[in-house]
Amino acid sequence: MVDSGNSYGERVSRLVSWGHWFAFFNIILAMLIGASFVTQSPWPETLLGQAYLIISWAGHFSFLVFALYILILFPLTFIIPSRKLLRLISVCFATVCLTLLLLDSQAYERLHLHLNPVVWELLLSKEQTSFNAEWQYLFAAVPVIFLLQIAISEWIWKKQRKLSRKRIGKPATVIFFLCFLSSHLIYIWADAFFYGPITSQRANFPLSYPMTAKSFMEKHGLLDKDEYLERLEQNGKASEVVNYPLEPMKFDGRGKKYNVLIVMVDNLRSDMLAEDVMPMTYHFAKNNQNFVNHYSASNNTYGVFGLFYGLPTSYSASVKSQDTPPLFISTMDNRGYSMAAFGNERFSDTAFYNEIFAPMDVAAADGRQTTKDQNTVTEWTQWINNNPNQPWFSYIELSEVEEFEDSPTVLPRFKTESKTPISKLLSQYKSAAFEADQQVNAILSELETKQLIDNTIVVITSNHGNEFNETKNNSWGSNSNFSRYQLQVPMVIHWPGKAPELYQHKTSHLDLSATLMQDLFQSTSNPYDFGSGKNLFNASPRPWILAGDSDNIALITDDTTTVVDEFGNYKVYDKNYKRSNDAKPKLSIVLQGLSELKRFYRQND
Repeated sequence: MVDSGNSYGERVSRLVSWGHWFAFFNIILAMLIGASFVTQSPWPETLLGQAYLIISWAGHFSFLVFALYILILFPLTFIIPSRKLLRLISVCFATVCLTLLLLDSQAYERLHLHLNPVVWELLLSKEQTSFNAEWQYLFAAVPVIFLLQIAISEWIWKKQRKLSRKRIGKPATVIFFLCFLSSHLIYIWADAFFYGPITSQRANFPLSYPMTAKSFMEKHGLLDKDEYLERLEQNGKASEVVNYPLEPMKFDGRGKKYNVLIVMVDNLRSDMLAEDVMPMTYHFAKNNQNFVNHYSASNNTYGVFGLFYGLPTSYSASVKSQDTPPLFISTMDNRGYSMAAFGNERFSDTAFYNEIFAPMDVAAADGRQTTKDQNTVTEWTQWINNNPNQPWFSYIELSEVEEFEDSPTVLPRFKTESKTPISKLLSQYKSAAFEADQQVNAILSELETKQLIDNTIVVITSNHGNEFNETKNNSWGSNSNFSRYQLQVPMVIHWPGKAPELYQHKTSHLDLSATLMQDLFQSTSNPYDFGSGKNLFNASPRPWILAGDSDNIALITDDTTTVVDEFGNYKVYDKNYKRSNDAKPKLSIVLQGLSELKRFYRQND
């Protein structure tokens, strides 16, 4: 058959038939490559979740290939006059698509991410990393895929009539369509009713956007809005299963019997720990271990999550859904510690606090007779007086600095010559920090009076910092950027038996868990197995610090801050948090950071 010897209609008809079979065999190839996404994803624990994974695998890749055929190749059938040229274009297009799918499968295996701007930077970077070195070998598969596509193309063209007589095209089409349709209907139900074994599979496959229809279901009486909102508050975001710790913990003995006290001064940035602003805490820091280059794990309340768990903020939703307690809290509980938490709010009001403070007595001060923080300290003092002779852990949260703009109990103590709003705000902020200093001193004095200081580890820190638009990006308060103003916080530790020292190496909230597990409880496990931090007293060089929130991560070095969002888009800022549009991130660091965000998610054995 030659093109010139047949009518236009006959040529198009045969090419359409060939195109359908070409798409069918490429669906099979795509499903074979796509099987790696199934094997690399956590295997669902329920039968329905497992069935959905298989159905969505067949439905997604069949739809993806057929959609590309209909949108790209099918219109060309009516335009390109030469069947050889059309088949060559089809072969090249299929080769490119399958190569991209193969690359995506490797990105998912290594980073648990699909192709995005950061992954492409890693792939194309001239910087030598094990990641892009491995990827370069994948391009050797391109000629193999190309030759395979040519063979499939030629074989279909020759066997087209025999294939038509097999009558497998329509049944296969029906099966693939039913898989695609049922996978979306099942996901609609799972999304509305928070069925985790299915909703956690949302991002398993590339270009996967499962359908949701909560508004439609509510309109037709299939979903009760109030019940849905209640379930939303209880379940939060759908999440993957976290394997925390990665290996069973090992200990060399029962550890020391020190008490542990964490004093959390909310919203206190590091430069407030100065002699004129917080004189009592400043002198306490000089006589103990003072970490002056310390970063919170987040620019918002989730800094507390990083402090207790030693994990990046991105794991918080999964930890909450699993009701997983912090490792050092569960260790204290197992060793008979008496534990309590004190603050100005019900800790259950904060999303992840239930999991942290579940084993503890919780007291919330109302501040009706005194300031809130004074009442908090009073509650803690009473607890100390009634505490039996056993090791204890207590957490005190002071919030006057957090509420410095609205607190009527904070007296103005710092005058400013400038009349600008920023100067007035900063003066109020310093005054609140001074008030917090008085409460910290009252806590320390109580330990001294009861002769507990020599047997108590004291940690004074903050959940995050506060900015007064120093970066000139219209950023105020917290949770608006990842500058040092919002991330750098005090970290002062009194550790019995340790000499006073000023530590200038970079440290993180993620380090506290590793420090307590190693130096207090004498764990012999590698900190890498139970967190993203290292021992605070380990001064070995650290190329980067990891911080973030639920949607972004920040990788902080001495000179730059690289912010990567959930879609893989990145921005690079200098040490003054000025964005550099032309700067490229150090990709080896980005690779390590992205890997750290996925390392604790449970994988198949």
